[in-house]
Amino acid sequence: QVQLVESGGGLVQAGGSLRLSCAASGRTFSDYAMAWFRQAPGKEREFVTYISQSGIITYYTDSVKGRFTISRDNAKNTVYLQMNSLKTEETAVYYCAADRFPITTAQVRMIRTYDYWGQGTQVTVSS
Repeated sequence: QVQLVESGGGLVQAGGSLRLSCAASGRTFSDYAMAWFRQAPGKEREFVTYISQSGIITYYTDSVKGRFTISRDNAKNTVYLQMNSLKTEETAVYYCAADRFPITTAQVRMIRTYDYWGQGTQVTVSS
């Protein structure tokens, strides 16, 4: 079992920045690939970004490329999401997720790929 706890959400004005954190416990963090998803009110949960176990490989959904950065610190068992130039439409609950097994490029965006999920942290972007 892996336990994931997100933090860092809050209220920010459009164009502002937030840094989310996801702290992991229970297993060897460096064994797990990590991802961030988000779910806006009334919408399905969607993929945002992914980082491999080593941190070398990352993927982003097109809408956040150049504005969001995923990173991880395996010594601190934490994955981060730096979000810049936030938009109102990015108001959502942001979730981190973990998976231990090899993931293909097609699978990184799939909810069912990930075995472990955090409880989510609310990000609200005001106009």
